[in-house]
Amino acid sequence: MEIKDRIKQKADELYRKYGVKSVTMDEIASQMGVSKKTIYQSFSDKNELVDEVIGDMLDFNRSCCLDNNHEAKDAVHEILHTLENLENILLDLNPTILFDLERSHPATFKKFTKYKYTFLFDLVKKNIQRGLKEGIYRSEMNVDIISKVRIESLILPFREELFPKNQYALMDIQKELVEFFLYGMVNAKGHELILKYKKEKSKKPEQ
Repeated sequence: MEIKDRIKQKADELYRKYGVKSVTMDEIASQMGVSKKTIYQSFSDKNELVDEVIGDMLDFNRSCCLDNNHEAKDAVHEILHTLENLENILLDLNPTILFDLERSHPATFKKFTKYKYTFLFDLVKKNIQRGLKEGIYRSEMNVDIISKVRIESLILPFREELFPKNQYALMDIQKELVEFFLYGMVNAKGHELILKYKKEKSKKPEQ
């Protein structure tokens, strides 16, 4: 692995654990056992390093979402499968990371915001349209309104004034929100699918 990739890997690890703001370039160098000069040979400053690390996170998330979309049997399965994969993304992620970006790295936060309102919004909207076409979501839903409300709810788990990190786990909050929206969108046929897929998942460890 090249030194630049090793630096990004260590930065990703530390940002996830402690947030972005509290992790200095000195800390990354110390953790890696290299000089700070080595870090600056690959990245001009912390802004560049943060931007690349977050960019990689978004690329990984995009790849997972597209794979889920391709592999899903239907709209309900797509959401439940996405929820399973979120565990890999949210595991041990410090909830302060988004607000650290907003306060200290506005250009990178702008990149995240663009990703949220383009790729993620389109993904949510297409899932709802798919569910309607498959006859498993409620036909009376306003697709645009529900899509916007759902996309804004993605940020709620990161709001520490609502969910202090010493009391709530990101994954637990996200699971409740996803299921809240999913149960609200499905009709009777879709509800049966939720129960079916949950039953299948509960049997997996026994296989």
